Amino acid sequence: MKDNNKKVYVETYGCQMNFSDTEIVMSVLSDYGYNETDRIEDSDVILLNTCSIRENAERKIFNRLEHLRNYKKKNSNRIIGILGCMAERLRVEIIEKADFVDLIVGPDEYRKVPQLIENILETGEKGIAVKLSKIETYDDITPVRKEGITAWVSVMRGCDKFCTFCVVPFTRGRERSRKIGSITDEAKKLFDEGIKEVTLLGQNVNSFNDGGRDFSDLLRAVAISVPYMRIRYMTSHPYDCSPKLLETMAEFGNVCKYIHLPVQSGSERILKLMNRLYSVGQYLKVLNLAKKLMPGIGLSTDIIAGFPTETEDDHKLTLKLMEEAEYDGAYTFAYSPRENTKAYNMEDNVPEEIKQRRLEEIITLQRIISLRINRNLIDSTKMVLLENISKKSPEFMMGRTDCNKTVIIPRNGHKAGAFVNVRINNANSATLFGDECLIN
Repeated sequence: MKDNNKKVYVETYGCQMNFSDTEIVMSVLSDYGYNETDRIEDSDVILLNTCSIRENAERKIFNRLEHLRNYKKKNSNRIIGILGCMAERLRVEIIEKADFVDLIVGPDEYRKVPQLIENILETGEKGIAVKLSKIETYDDITPVRKEGITAWVSVMRGCDKFCTFCVVPFTRGRERSRKIGSITDEAKKLFDEGIKEVTLLGQNVNSFNDGGRDFSDLLRAVAISVPYMRIRYMTSHPYDCSPKLLETMAEFGNVCKYIHLPVQSGSERILKLMNRLYSVGQYLKVLNLAKKLMPGIGLSTDIIAGFPTETEDDHKLTLKLMEEAEYDGAYTFAYSPRENTKAYNMEDNVPEEIKQRRLEEIITLQRIISLRINRNLIDSTKMVLLENISKKSPEFMMGRTDCNKTVIIPRNGHKAGAFVNVRINNANSATLFGDECLIN
């Protein structure tokens, strides 16, 4: 690895996969002597790794680009680049709205970033690489990770489900998986480096396929290879969440008892319009089996409010499902149309004010459910992995239970990476509070 004294500043937006991709990009760049900086003023290269899943996410990037225009004016040799899903989806619009952007690279072309930068410096030509791949998994690249006790491990890329509202198949391409052996090797290396917890990532990890070995086989292999490391995964598609996978989760103590299972809607009619491939009954069957096999399992979901043609009755069915499912948390969104998706051609006939009102009702109900669940945990004892100092006070530490509950405890000399038994003594809808306790 050489040192060319060039400094790179990166901002990452969106899902965990984007943060994992940023680590891959920095690994590729570091091999060419580029060094990361957290000071944008010192940078030679500014990269935004972007998300296209919602209209608001794209608007945020265009607003950010207007701020970055000044950095280009201050130093015309400074390179500004857009990476990720937005680069894939809106490359023409980016060039039209932000003509000072030099580099546009999609999720499957990150290996080309150093060469594209060098070409820009030599010729002044814009660097654009957005071709999707059927085989790229970055399996041979060791991500550059920042200090910490948790890590993401990307196990597969792309999605073949083609939900009618989702741009992922168009921005991330078709499904392809890494080899199980390379994933277990990476997990063991991370454990040796002091990582206490890994999250296996994919747009739809349940679709993982390595020569006929599925995601439950991968989960088993990783759990055996690093028996003293916590293992999480996301994101799951309910259609592929098999009894075999849930049984594997239940079997291994180091596999966290938490699952993020996006439902999107509680209406059968809307689920069909979304092409979600399951019924409400089938979805609840999966949840009920998970709860039976793993009592106390942590559950979260995604919900879209105001999908095209959604009626008040459809909305009420979503609220009903939330009550029955009893999620610990939910990521909720008002529907926004995405070009190239089938839903884009449906009439977006739910007025914005109704979308927002329904969204608020979903958020309010979820807060009530989350508070009820968390208060029921008061006086219980949980094993907590401490992750870092609390953002609100240096006198406290933040950690998580294996069920993905955020817990705050007094610092008392503790350091990140410690496993601590905590007696829960207070709770709100988002956080548990407690004190370290000894167990005889």
